Amino acid sequence: MSQAVRSILVATDLAPRSDRAVDRALELGREWNADVHVVHAIERDAPTTALDVRRVLPDPGAKASVSLPYGPAPKAITDTARERGVDLLVTGVARYNDLGDYLLGTAVDHVVREAPCPVLVVKQRAHGPYQRLLIATDFSKGARAALLGAAALFPDARLHLVHAYHVPFESRIKSDDVRDIARSEAQGKLDALLADLPEDLRARIEPHLAAGEPGAVLDQVARDVWPDLVVIGARGISGLVQAALGSVASTLLQRIPVDTLVIKEG
Repeated sequence: MSQAVRSILVATDLAPRSDRAVDRALELGREWNADVHVVHAIERDAPTTALDVRRVLPDPGAKASVSLPYGPAPKAITDTARERGVDLLVTGVARYNDLGDYLLGTAVDHVVREAPCPVLVVKQRAHGPYQRLLIATDFSKGARAALLGAAALFPDARLHLVHAYHVPFESRIKSDDVRDIARSEAQGKLDALLADLPEDLRARIEPHLAAGEPGAVLDQVARDVWPDLVVIGARGISGLVQAALGSVASTLLQRIPVDTLVIKEG
């Protein structure tokens, strides 16, 4: 992900729950001097106008363009992102269809899989720039790209780097030696990653290693450090995000009330 974000697309269903995503997108637009485009999908004939969309902005006269595509919201949102070539897609937790499908489930699955750019899911009110980032890593190329991308986007933020490692046969073998070996291997990989980073970036990173299922570990670290943004990376749509769309996504996008940025490699 390039540091330069020139355009941001934010989705709204015009309900109050979408205000947080809109507010955050506009704040990021000011912070990065990026264009902001607001999209509202119309799934059937409705008297919705661009003026109706502008009324949900904190300032109806704010510098932002509007589009009203027809069709199911998740597809309309990602199609608009692709057509406009945006650098970031921002969305909230609003309900988008009559089946009660929230953008925290199958819809976010579609958006993350199909979006041509990073996706920011906003849950919190915007009270200023992101300052404490929790970044999940499995030491893959995609996770490294997410770390570097997030660090570049938020150069003043503290970076909490989290790795959950697996202790083999732990359910059957209660051995300190096995646990020590697993932790030592994880620590070695972490040390190698940090050693390969620029010194100024290393100074911003606080590492966290813990044994356990990734979602549970991320959940616990989030409770300890109170991040205002969680970042996960992916190789295309495989790797960590593939898992994240299952149990890890359930933790990050439902149990933890923290904005989440998904960065896909390449």
